[in-house]
Amino acid sequence: MQIGHNRGPSMEGGASWRRHCWTAARERLLPVLPVEVVRLRVKRARELGLDYKTYAGVRAATGHDVVAFLFSSNALRVTLLAPAMPEERAAKLAAVTGCGRVALAVAPVTAGMMMAANPVLDAAHRAPYALAGYGEVRDALRAVLGRVPPDQVMLVGDTGLERDWCAAGRLAAYLPAERYFGQ
Repeated sequence: MQIGHNRGPSMEGGASWRRHCWTAARERLLPVLPVEVVRLRVKRARELGLDYKTYAGVRAATGHDVVAFLFSSNALRVTLLAPAMPEERAAKLAAVTGCGRVALAVAPVTAGMMMAANPVLDAAHRAPYALAGYGEVRDALRAVLGRVPPDQVMLVGDTGLERDWCAAGRLAAYLPAERYFGQ
């Protein structure tokens, strides 16, 4: 056996045989969940307002349940002129159970303005500064989350900058607002 060999199927032979061997090896690695566990997870995904595929992906990637959402003011469609989020977005957030709903107010919107106009939110904080460095974004998100583990928090955003917050804060996942609210 050569150095660096991963003891996988031999690369000699046909492509269909290699595909079969790798598929079989991957299936042995993936757990087979009991039907009741799948039912509970489908129910939990519904409580969070997520489709099952997204929820199952987060569970598989992190090994944890989602305990909170961070929503950017952009994703909630909150502006200085319209501080209350649209009714359909407020209704979707009101239906979320067993999970925190925290807003990140992107300047010039303020956290106080968001809380006053949107009672379905559990909390609101100032979003990281747009030109902040990676470490500053990480520290700002840690301050927002407090003792909540970041890999149990999903970020719903609307811009590429907000997607970067997910990596800096080591959050569970980033979900575009259209995907979350468009269901």
